[in-house]
Amino acid sequence: MIAIISDIHANLEALQTVLSHIDGLGIHPIYCLGDVVGYGPRPNECVDLVQQRCQFTLMGNHDFAAIGKADIAYFNRYAQEAILWTINRLTPERKAFLESLPFTRVEEPVLYAHSTPINPEEWNYILSEREALYYLDRVSQRVIFIGHSHIPVVFSEKEQPFYQEEPFRLDLENNRYVINVGSVGQPRDGDPRACLVLFDPDQATVQYVRLHYNVEKTAQEILDAKLPAFLALRLKSGH
Repeated sequence: MIAIISDIHANLEALQTVLSHIDGLGIHPIYCLGDVVGYGPRPNECVDLVQQRCQFTLMGNHDFAAIGKADIAYFNRYAQEAILWTINRLTPERKAFLESLPFTRVEEPVLYAHSTPINPEEWNYILSEREALYYLDRVSQRVIFIGHSHIPVVFSEKEQPFYQEEPFRLDLENNRYVINVGSVGQPRDGDPRACLVLFDPDQATVQYVRLHYNVEKTAQEILDAKLPAFLALRLKSGH
C-alpha cells in the first residue's frame, strides 16, 4: 500500500494530521506530488517533514516559484504575495531540497506528476475528461496520478469522471486512468478536510481519504504572518 499526498501548501496542521493517519494505518511508503510550499504559513517545517517522510517528492509550480525559477506573473495576487513571503523565509537548505526535485516519476505501469505527464514544467491543468484523454493517448502508462488543481477526481477512457470515498478497483487490463489525488493543505472541492489517496498497486485499488484537521489554527497562523486574509478564509470553505 502506498499513501499519495499532494499540494500541502505549507499547511503544517493538515500535513501532521495526514501523516499521523498514515502512521496509524502502518502504511509505507509515502509519495508526494509537489507544492509543498506556497499559500501557507509554515514552509520550512513542511519541507522538513516531507524530506524526512516521503520516499520521493515531485516539483510543484509553487515549489518552482519558491526557488526563483517560475514566472509568477500568471499567479493571482494572493499567490504572488504568498510566494514572495515564502521566498524570504525559506532557508537555503530547504531551497536546495526543493531545487533537487524531479518533475515526474515512473513506476510501471504508473506515472506520477504534479501537473501533466508531458511538459510538466509548463504547469498546465487536467480539468476535464477531454484533457485527461489527450495525455493518456500520449503516454504508455495505464495510470497517471496528479495533483495541481486541488480537486480530487478520477478520469478514465471508459467511465464517466467520478469521485468517491469508498475504495474502488482499477481495471488495468481494459481501462486507463488519470487520478487527481486532491490537496492536503488547500482543498478546493468545497470540502475543507485534508485529502489523500491510498493506492495498492498489487490489488489495483484506490481509496480517497478525507481528514478533519485544525483549520482554525492554520487560518490564525496565516493572519499572524500577515499573509492575505483571503488565504485563511478559503481554508475554512474548501474553495
